[in-house]
Amino acid sequence: MHPVFKEYIDSLEPSFQRLLNMKPVTVATLPKEIPQSGIYLFSENGKHLYVGRTNTIRKRLQNHCRPSSGHNSATFAFRLTREITGITQATYVTDGSRANLALDAKFGPEFIKQKKRVREMYVRYVYEPDPMRQALLEMYVSVSLGTPHNDFDNH
Repeated sequence: MHPVFKEYIDSLEPSFQRLLNMKPVTVATLPKEIPQSGIYLFSENGKHLYVGRTNTIRKRLQNHCRPSSGHNSATFAFRLTREITGITQATYVTDGSRANLALDAKFGPEFIKQKKRVREMYVRYVYEPDPMRQALLEMYVSVSLGTPHNDFDNH
């Protein structure tokens, strides 16, 4: 393993521990002072479900569950809705597209329900300003916790 990469990996564990040791909050109860950038973790009923990274933690967390958020900003709720409705295959044509799904009679109402669900989930976050470390920490947390709603597929 390249020494620089090993140094990055070894330095992720303290951030991972800070994340897990943070007292969870909800998006509705975010404290006034939170870090600007880093990674965040959504959990429900003691299960860690989704980890993400951002340079605007407060705004990003709110976008995940705002009623008016669309498919590109409420991505976790969109993933949950795909799973619940069984509409899991991505399509790159208008019929069945992400934008069209949000208007679908079955998918649309469920998407609204899932945004509300995400709003009520526990969330933790940890400060990390460096983009490289953010990306590695996101993957480290996802792999370590086995978050089921993360994937690192290319699209």
